[in-house]
Amino acid sequence: MAQFTRRSTNVPKRSSSSDFLVIENLSKSYPAADGSEFVVLKDINLAIAADEYISVIGHSGCGKSTLLKIVAGLEPATSGSVQLEGRKIRKPGAERMVVFQHYSLLPWLTVRENVRLAVDEVLIHASASDRKRIVNEHLAMVNLTEAANKYPDELSGGMKQRVGIARALAVRPKMLLMDEPFGALDALTRGRLQQQVLDIWEHHRHAVMMITHDVDEALYMSDRIVMMTNGPNATIGEILEVPFPHPDRASLRELPEYQELRNQSMNFLDHYFD
Repeated sequence: MAQFTRRSTNVPKRSSSSDFLVIENLSKSYPAADGSEFVVLKDINLAIAADEYISVIGHSGCGKSTLLKIVAGLEPATSGSVQLEGRKIRKPGAERMVVFQHYSLLPWLTVRENVRLAVDEVLIHASASDRKRIVNEHLAMVNLTEAANKYPDELSGGMKQRVGIARALAVRPKMLLMDEPFGALDALTRGRLQQQVLDIWEHHRHAVMMITHDVDEALYMSDRIVMMTNGPNATIGEILEVPFPHPDRASLRELPEYQELRNQSMNFLDHYFD
């Protein structure tokens, strides 16, 4: 079997401790019209390391996005807790930045201004020259230097998503949360952006939680894959360790381990298909 190494070498790694983000006995429910409780998530337990890339997959309605919003501090848990470095998450914070599927750019601001707005709001103690440098560095990181003065309606879908990624990373978060970040893109653009995000992650290690429906995407990008059962009362059904590094996509698909994990993932999803 061919041997692979990561595309980036000598990458400084953070602690591999799994207690960076800890989700304990988390449940989420909403009041139903008949006065009962509609339970979306039940008894979620998960720990994520500071430099780990996690994908969460499952069928629509299994609470994947709800889980991400709770980690982001955008929604409260009904019971249980989420702790980041030992501190309970109660509200949004700049240490957890979110990239949504539909870009969320301000249309009246240029690419540079969309990124600069986030930097100005979060890195308030940095000098003006440092903030300018950080914006320029992150635009270059996602290959958008030449488009810096364009407005969102002048950009392709892939370019808009790259702006969102640059904006999220520019404030130097400890964790990146991505909700179907490539779902609205065509196949060619999606593949290129997946690789670009992986390249950035290899060089600037931080924790990532990504929501996806795509098994191949999860296998290509992740260290572990969290597979959710169907809702209501959705919970973690199985967690797959992805044992191989991140080679190019074509080489990955030749690995016997890849086919084995893909089949295991698909069998799990088929079992819960409605």
